[in-house]
Amino acid sequence: MRLSNLADYAVVLMSAAARQCGSMPLHAALLAEQTGIPGPTAQKLVSLLARAGLLVASRGSGGGVRLARPAAAINIAEIIEAVEGPIALTACCDEGRHDCGFEGSCQIQPHLGIVNGAVRAALADISLATLTVAPAKAEVAGGSAPAPQDKKTATPAFAGATS
Repeated sequence: MRLSNLADYAVVLMSAAARQCGSMPLHAALLAEQTGIPGPTAQKLVSLLARAGLLVASRGSGGGVRLARPAAAINIAEIIEAVEGPIALTACCDEGRHDCGFEGSCQIQPHLGIVNGAVRAALADISLATLTVAPAKAEVAGGSAPAPQDKKTATPAFAGATS
């Protein structure tokens, strides 16, 4: 399973916003500069994340964006769903989709909800606050933290997933 670049960038952008929370007004341009995400993409993400209720935007002098809730109360599943819609490993996990040629005879489809739920639950168990601490402290059970990347040469990536 791979995240789209947009979902990947959303996690990176939200992590940057969480690290900066309260220190200065945040704008899409500043977040783009800090993360290496292209400016138009950062602006699109800020809009999507605000529409999903994860960021709050204010206009005027001293305006910008801020997290809608504390970083510990925002999870990775919410961020991905703000950009991609509901997490669905296969098309048949999407409610209302009936475009599979094996529908009706597939022995696995009735069980995919369990798998899909487990993946979503795993992502929901990772808070945005977890991604704001040093990698050695942010290790996920059973895995190791990814090696730090050079901001100037690396493409932003959440848990090594890119597309």
